[in-house]
Amino acid sequence: MSKPMSRVYNFSAGPATLPLPVLDRIHEELYDYAGSGMSVMEISHRGPQFIALARASEARLRALMGISDDYAVLFLQGGAQLQFSAVPLNLLGDKTHADYVDTGSWSDKAIAEAKRYCQVNVVGSSKASAYFQIPDPKHWQVDPNAAYLHYTPNETIGGIEFHFVPKSPGVPLVADMSSTILSRPVDVSKFGLIYAGAQKNIGISGLTVVIVRRDLLGRAQAQLPSMLNYAVQLKGDSMANTVPTFAWYVADLVFQWLEEQGGLSSMALRNERKAKILYDCIDSSNFYASPVSPEARSWMNVAFTLADASLDSAFIEQAEGAGLSGLKGHRSVGGMRASIYNAMSEEGVQALVSFMQDFEQRLA
Repeated sequence: MSKPMSRVYNFSAGPATLPLPVLDRIHEELYDYAGSGMSVMEISHRGPQFIALARASEARLRALMGISDDYAVLFLQGGAQLQFSAVPLNLLGDKTHADYVDTGSWSDKAIAEAKRYCQVNVVGSSKASAYFQIPDPKHWQVDPNAAYLHYTPNETIGGIEFHFVPKSPGVPLVADMSSTILSRPVDVSKFGLIYAGAQKNIGISGLTVVIVRRDLLGRAQAQLPSMLNYAVQLKGDSMANTVPTFAWYVADLVFQWLEEQGGLSSMALRNERKAKILYDCIDSSNFYASPVSPEARSWMNVAFTLADASLDSAFIEQAEGAGLSGLKGHRSVGGMRASIYNAMSEEGVQALVSFMQDFEQRLA
């Protein structure tokens, strides 16, 4: 499907661009979902139409990611930042400390929140390098008695990404996959818990997916609010309270779209190709540069700078005029950032590269 003339290419880090076929389906079903005579936002989350959607969406996600019955899959309210508290409060059990890897703004926030509930051992940090690389695992000070080891596979702000899964023998591995989930296959069996906000590769804001190994349930701290308790939500089929029905519906449409694209192996090839196109443009120029170490460059969030920072405003303004939106880097790091999640087409990446080359020719 070609891009409608009125739409821009949205490179925002989130809420992010959605697949056009998903938007078309939403438009088509907005007034009448599944013959109900109502939109999905109006039907009861306990009615037959939505229960069928919920079951189908979980089955699709399990199939896409190869999630075994050893894991519970929860569709919860709130964003990933709420899980910064929910994770320690659900997983600590009788332990008093947890291990965290510090690789950027989001892992730093997760660490700060966990410190409210337990002793945090930062096993490795790239803060000294301005978060532009991954700390060498050979030097991590991992505690075999920790409640879990937490890391952020992809840091949206700095544009760095783990291209390996850390080893955590005997300790549950916890990952905030908000910006990388569904972008490639992942061996879920290596993890104790995966959580992800929906607004990047799953759908729209307001929904968070939690994938938790069942044997880790039942360790909740006494002060944990019931609605954040994974065991309570599992018992209620993720419906212990009224669910974000529209966000869950959009997620199911995205899962269907991913199936139609050939699944996560196909998405991995596509995402790697898109990232290479953009990084090749940056690396072939003296006008643009990537501050991120090559081995840690993100497929999802490409951070780059201009040789002359005084041109940043002109770049952003002219890019907007060319239909390329959301390229301004995060306020904490500056520069530019192109978020190229699953729904960003190769056509969109090529349009950005063409603009970058033209801008350089005119203003270098």
